[in-house]
Amino acid sequence: MTSGSAQPPARGPIDGERLAEATALTPDLTFELLPEAPSTNQIAADRARSGAHEGLVVVADHQVAGRGRLDRVWTTPPGTAVTFSLLLRPTVAPAAWPWLPLLVGHNVAKALIAQGYDASVKWPNDVLLGDRKVAGILVERVETSTGPAAIVGVGLNVGLREDELPVPTATSLAIAGSTDPDRTQVLVDVVTAVREGYDVWQAGGEQGTARLAASYRANCATIGREVRVELPGGGELLGTATDIDADGRLVVETSDGAERVGAGDVIHVRATSA
Repeated sequence: MTSGSAQPPARGPIDGERLAEATALTPDLTFELLPEAPSTNQIAADRARSGAHEGLVVVADHQVAGRGRLDRVWTTPPGTAVTFSLLLRPTVAPAAWPWLPLLVGHNVAKALIAQGYDASVKWPNDVLLGDRKVAGILVERVETSTGPAAIVGVGLNVGLREDELPVPTATSLAIAGSTDPDRTQVLVDVVTAVREGYDVWQAGGEQGTARLAASYRANCATIGREVRVELPGGGELLGTATDIDADGRLVVETSDGAERVGAGDVIHVRATSA
């Protein structure tokens, strides 16, 4: 177990040659590696508007002005995180688009599980190790001349020490694991998992969404928890998170009955008990 007093993991740059090898093995992905960038989502959105193909992955070795949901700031020390944005051009029905952020969080968690981590998803798409957040996701819709595109931004804490964490509720792979993680390998594994999960979902139609929903529910840490859902304008819901409905909304059983909330309608979902 890596502790806050341990030596920091190696913080060399992401290996561009290995990314090129990954591109050769998975031609539906193309990596664009930048030494430093303000926001990979912004760059990927510009690429989408300029006609870039689905599967472009904009990677920042160091991101200096990352954004999370509701324009929250996301920054990390150099060499400690995996930050990328994947350009997708979904052809699923518009009603299925709200599942995309959940799909991404779910498949990031699956990639970490495959690497030996005890990962789960906090609705809608925060990735947890135990009860602490290791990755955040921001999915943005961009209008382009060839139709709407989705920019999937992922920020994953890899090599941060305890004393470098932005908040006590965060964690990193280095803290949770027994060895120093390889940022390049983590990047390739996570991107590949997201793309594969997306392709299966796209090809499956309504049944694909139903299978995604079942798999997501099985690994959602929010279901079964007592929660406080903070709403825009200062309102809140208190109750038990009981399900994720067919549209990807969180179902909360309150004293007044079941309430359904979408990811775009909430500010925070917080557990009120362990």
